[in-house]
Amino acid sequence: MKMLNSRKTRLERRIVGATNRWRFPQDHFCGDLLALSQMCNTLNVDLDEALKNPDRLCISKFQKLFSENIMNSGTQSGEADVILECLGFKWELHHPQIFQSGTLAKLYLTALIQNTKSSQRELDKVQKAHPSGRIKKRSPVKKIIISMRINDPAVTRVAFALALKNLYMKEVEMTVDNVLGVLASAHILQFNRLFQKCVNMMMNRLAPSTIKNFYLAGCKYNEEQLTLACEKWLEMNLVPLVGTQIHLRQIPEPLLYKVLKSPRLFTFSEFHLLKTLLMWVYLQMNCKVQMIPIHETILAFFNSFPKKCCFLEQDPGQNWMPLFLCLRLHGITSGKDLEELKHINFFPESWLVRVTANHYHALENGGNMVHLKDLSTQAMRFGLLFRQEYTTYSERISIYGYFFEIKGIKHDPTSYSFSMQRIKHTDLECPSPVCEHSTISLRSERLVKYEIQAQALVDGRWQEFRTNQIMQKFGFIKPGCKSHALKIQTVGIPIYASFAFIFPAS
Repeated sequence: MKMLNSRKTRLERRIVGATNRWRFPQDHFCGDLLALSQMCNTLNVDLDEALKNPDRLCISKFQKLFSENIMNSGTQSGEADVILECLGFKWELHHPQIFQSGTLAKLYLTALIQNTKSSQRELDKVQKAHPSGRIKKRSPVKKIIISMRINDPAVTRVAFALALKNLYMKEVEMTVDNVLGVLASAHILQFNRLFQKCVNMMMNRLAPSTIKNFYLAGCKYNEEQLTLACEKWLEMNLVPLVGTQIHLRQIPEPLLYKVLKSPRLFTFSEFHLLKTLLMWVYLQMNCKVQMIPIHETILAFFNSFPKKCCFLEQDPGQNWMPLFLCLRLHGITSGKDLEELKHINFFPESWLVRVTANHYHALENGGNMVHLKDLSTQAMRFGLLFRQEYTTYSERISIYGYFFEIKGIKHDPTSYSFSMQRIKHTDLECPSPVCEHSTISLRSERLVKYEIQAQALVDGRWQEFRTNQIMQKFGFIKPGCKSHALKIQTVGIPIYASFAFIFPAS
């Protein structure tokens, strides 16, 4: 058995085709031995060397041989030696450049072999016709014509021309308007350097107007780096940026679902996220609307549907049920907001009953959220968008009679800290929307499980900072009233700071 295992594995061959040519059975080597022999003979490559690794027959080696051939023969000039017929144009190219493209290189080598065989037959005919006469010397360089058919509508003549221009120049300016066409051209040409250049540009140019097309391009070409960049960008900007523009309509539903499921999703509050999602549905159903409507218009629209059952259980809304299942409706604690949702008849009644019942149960038990266990998927979430002009910025929130201030401080141009602090209701300015129609807890201490995280974009990459999940009792007296501070160093701006917490049983 040892002797059998130690024997060197030999390449097996099989006969294929009407010509009975030998072919290697490996999937990655699709050529046959006769074609390989002809190619090696044309290029003056050792056939035995090529047979050692037929699947690794390197195009760059051929490129080097061609370049040396031309330099040694002194035939190098500015005149094109390859004509590419594509998109109704004839593009003049030089073979040292086309070897940067896998597609063009294969087309060129195939045409070269066919041209060599044809030339040999012509020479044989001439020699038979003039056995003793002189044969007129032909030009040492003959233009080879290759053709390519492109069916991708994304590839325009301008974009394809830019792609070919990149074969000759390393720095060719592209714009957001033509980068998708250049990307498609690079994919068809198998021009890896240009393809990656397009991907990098798209990742750095994400915006509400480009996020849809860039994401779909990443899915089309299986470019995970690009699709993940789009998902990450939308996680941060869905509520504060995209949700304020008409481009919200263009967000594909699969992308929106992924973002809503992400524990890193940034939102100012759960109600802000709900309003953004309601607006997305409104824009899907009102394609002629070209301006962001006010919230009251959206409420009136959904309230106009028949009252026999809620919107999500009717034909237009059933397909969007999975999106709204991603929301944490228990994070909406305002009685006014809950009454609004009940009035528009959007959610199943059982959903709102369950949310209201959990709120009453928590209030009766001093704020204990016994129905919430997992901080990453169930926590109450709030956010601060810390902009460049801020030195300090804070917001105040109320949960079951407990009042907190979430705060960000800029210490120097690259140093920031984020924290939360319990405050007394008497510290609030009245009248205040935070304390309006709000209960007030007289408990001196409140056990809180929380996590603070901050994210910023720097040179196309997201920096992430976070505390651990911390369990702490919050009182009214320092230092017990203040949380651990998340201290960060970054040049990225704005900073997306998120605060997630639940009130465990105590």
